[in-house]
Amino acid sequence: MIKPRKVPLRSCVGCFAQRPKKELLRIVRSPEGEISVDVGGKKSGRGAYICPDPECLKKAIKARRLEKSLECGIDPEIYGRLEAEIKEAMGK
Repeated sequence: MIKPRKVPLRSCVGCFAQRPKKELLRIVRSPEGEISVDVGGKKSGRGAYICPDPECLKKAIKARRLEKSLECGIDPEIYGRLEAEIKEAMGK
């Protein structure tokens, strides 16, 4: 009998909901310090997962959870870029 494959779960930093890894977006801080949305989930660096929902991003910004997860300070302009990238990823 074939065993069912284990589905990796991750927690959203905005709403703390646990979902399958493929349903969440990964935000990554590269070793060079650049912060971006990792659509494929394969970029190297420190990562945090978030629901593809602008409301979850707002919650994470307000509570500074992304900064804590990525272990660095984040400028407001980067948050704007992340919001645009999340909206773009939702459209795909």
